[in-house]
Amino acid sequence: MPRMMRIVLARLAGSLPVLLIVLVGVFLLLDRAGGDAVDAYLLSMGGGDAQMAAGLRAEYGLDGPAWKRLAFTLGQYARGDLGWSLALNRPIGALIAERLPNTLWLMGSATALSFLLGSGLGVLAGRRPGAMLDRLLSGGSLVLYSIPSFWLGLVLAIVFAVQLRWLPVSGIETIASGKAGLARAADIARHLVLPVAALGMIYLALFLRIMRAGMAEAWGENYTLAARARGLSDWRITLNHAARNAILPLVTMLGLQSAAMLGGSVVIESVFAIPGFGRLAQEAVAGRDAPLLLAVILTSALMVVIANLMVDLAYGWLDPRIGAGGGSDLG
Repeated sequence: MPRMMRIVLARLAGSLPVLLIVLVGVFLLLDRAGGDAVDAYLLSMGGGDAQMAAGLRAEYGLDGPAWKRLAFTLGQYARGDLGWSLALNRPIGALIAERLPNTLWLMGSATALSFLLGSGLGVLAGRRPGAMLDRLLSGGSLVLYSIPSFWLGLVLAIVFAVQLRWLPVSGIETIASGKAGLARAADIARHLVLPVAALGMIYLALFLRIMRAGMAEAWGENYTLAARARGLSDWRITLNHAARNAILPLVTMLGLQSAAMLGGSVVIESVFAIPGFGRLAQEAVAGRDAPLLLAVILTSALMVVIANLMVDLAYGWLDPRIGAGGGSDLG
């Protein structure tokens, strides 16, 4: 079996129990939490009597024991049915299909920005450790990494959207613009500039520092010394030898930070009023909609699993030793 296929099968087999544990654990935690969708509904209506609350719970299926509702939920998920949102009165699958692409655009763009620019600047900083450029980039990354993403987002919105009026301040696209094709894509891109910058800059600083540290360590390794002894140019040694090995910890960190970036996108979506996955989780919490929140958390866990699988594949491509001896070394 091809090496990459072994990596994929091993990771998929290991992710199924993890997703099941997440599903059962989150369900039990939400069941133990106080209040439900009926309480939120009656509160928004100004109150109601106990008979009305009991009737609504019976209608929504919230009056049965926890084990029976858990078995019903597991059966739904096994059939590919995510259930019905009690707060928004819509199928949960349709809600996720509507909101998830916006978050994927935000996360994907921020990840590409932070990884590519951070690794590139890290190569420049680590090419001459201790030089002026290294000190400037390292100091700037430390300052940037210490800034909260929501504060950076607010500053960017005030400067570029409110004062300069160069970019839109909120939303994913212009409402009722009637644009289609490339015009709509350009409009979405303009709306994503500020949130992507606010989310990506924080992780850019992290990736820069990791890449710089890897480059500084690589210059003392035997393979770089041997390449220098063969008379190779500094740039060739930097790109073909030092950077290729220094990027491995960066790729690993990319997978570890996927969950953190998903959490950061929730904050950025709130700052810029983007109708994404994070806003959907907020609405589920506000409406005490346990089925919707359960589906959101499970989908988030699935996204993290997929992100780590992609990182494993990239790691296996960069380092051919991974998985070369079989599936036992994939843990």
